[in-house]
Amino acid sequence: MSEIVEGAKAPDFKGTDQNGNTISLADFSGKKLILYFYPKDDTPGCTKEACNLRDNYNELKNTGFEVVGVSADKAEKHIKFIEKYNLPFSLIADVDKHVINAFECWGPKKFMGREYEGILRKTFVIKDQTIIKIFEKVKTTAHFEQIMEALN
Repeated sequence: MSEIVEGAKAPDFKGTDQNGNTISLADFSGKKLILYFYPKDDTPGCTKEACNLRDNYNELKNTGFEVVGVSADKAEKHIKFIEKYNLPFSLIADVDKHVINAFECWGPKKFMGREYEGILRKTFVIKDQTIIKIFEKVKTTAHFEQIMEALN
């Protein structure tokens, strides 16, 4: 497997969204994709991040971006999350963690002094199937702004 770094080809992924549709890297050939990984639907940080991307979705689309979120939640949970917050983009239900592992988004975490393994919050900006930017320190309440600032 090739290293996940800026300038490298993105891992060839295939996952299933909340509606059972297959989403793959090939679907975004010649396009720009914001692929963001988050720990869990309907938790404070994940909700802030999703809503920030939702609130700026039209501007992202106008600049040629597609947005896809990925977590290990089941499709049914994604559907509730999407409906509750009116999210306009797809969420991959990566229960088996194939996409999460392909992008090296599983690893050690710490919360309230406890260490455990979990999904690492990361975002990959992909253009023409190449990773052009990786965010490992995501600002959940201002992620759109963080992305635009880095790309300009």
